[in-house]
Amino acid sequence: MEDSVRRRDQPPRQAVAEYKTILRAIIDRRPSGLRGRLAEALGKNRSFISQITNPAYDTPVPARHLETIFRIGHVSTEERQDFLKAYERAHPDRLQAALPSGGFRRVTIELPDLGDETMNRKLEKQVQDLAALLGRAFTDRD
Repeated sequence: MEDSVRRRDQPPRQAVAEYKTILRAIIDRRPSGLRGRLAEALGKNRSFISQITNPAYDTPVPARHLETIFRIGHVSTEERQDFLKAYERAHPDRLQAALPSGGFRRVTIELPDLGDETMNRKLEKQVQDLAALLGRAFTDRD
């Protein structure tokens, strides 16, 4: 479909491919298993993660998932800025409505010490992931 015929709300394929290329590079630089953790945190299948990180697919990255992707993927400030610039070119005005205006709140809770640092970190991660899922349940627009 030519750009002149393309509906206004459909971004050019090239613009979507640009930010997906950046996202794929970010994820590829992370330890293995990140795609699975993202799928779990977003409540999606791994195939969804493959679609939103593959520049060959038109499937856009939903703006409401960006903060979770950035947090789970430990995306640096520079990586985030590069991605968001490309995302904004592809989807003007979507970020304002989707990204939380206040960001995140920090809540302190007490967890049992499991006596093993690896297990303690796993428990903390599970609690963080659960908090992200609960937050989405209250803010998801689907």
